[in-house]
Amino acid sequence: MLFSHLWSDLRAAWNARALVRVLTRREVAARHAGTAAGVVWPYLQPLLTVAAYYLVFDVVFSMRLGAGAPAHAVGTFLVVGALPWMAFCDAVQRGMSSLIDAGGVLQKNPLPPVLFAARSVLASAVIYGPLLLLLALAYTPLHQWRVPLLALGPLLVLQLALCLLLGYALAILAAALRDTVQLVGFLLSVGIYLSPILFPLSMFPEDWRWVLWLNPMTALVQGYQQVLLQGAWPPVSVWWVSAGWFGLLVVVLNLLIARSRDQLVDWL
Repeated sequence: MLFSHLWSDLRAAWNARALVRVLTRREVAARHAGTAAGVVWPYLQPLLTVAAYYLVFDVVFSMRLGAGAPAHAVGTFLVVGALPWMAFCDAVQRGMSSLIDAGGVLQKNPLPPVLFAARSVLASAVIYGPLLLLLALAYTPLHQWRVPLLALGPLLVLQLALCLLLGYALAILAAALRDTVQLVGFLLSVGIYLSPILFPLSMFPEDWRWVLWLNPMTALVQGYQQVLLQGAWPPVSVWWVSAGWFGLLVVVLNLLIARSRDQLVDWL
């Protein structure tokens, strides 16, 4: 069967979905354990960040983008891409470290490693999913609730799928080579500059725009901007580029699972 190793792990995760739910709830609870704000804190941090963007760029400095941009106000434009990017970074980073963090458990219990990668990514989705929906509710009245808003559903599902695949693939690589954590952390820190989050795609030099497409979030950010800032359907390039990343990650992850199945626990 094609991609049999990946499908085997996905079936294992589905069969143990009750355990995944319990692990996810514990992961979310662990993120705010010992804080005075409690469960509000994981949601409050990204909200304060995007609020600061809006306050500084739109209210204090009243900065504006040039002609051809999806929005004229810089803060309004920035928030639409920054919040999905924060969700992506959180899910990928926590997914990447999930197997290392669960090394003791995996060495003592014959549990599928995919459960722990899924736990970390889904915990991020529990936190950032409502925030992304809140962002949509804040922007969609600007376009009188047009039909293209329905594209938000597939965009969010695609982002979750990419985070699950990429987080699990990086978790295996991090188990084999700890340098992966430092390298990916650096790439995520500069990735925001190699995407149309801080500036419209039209402002990037045309000869170098291909560099932006090396970022898996470029297409999705473009989709969010089209829907929330312009009330329009995402261009076809958003879907085929995202589908290309999805297909590539499926192939890579299947290969990584096949190569690491007998050694993964020893690496941990």
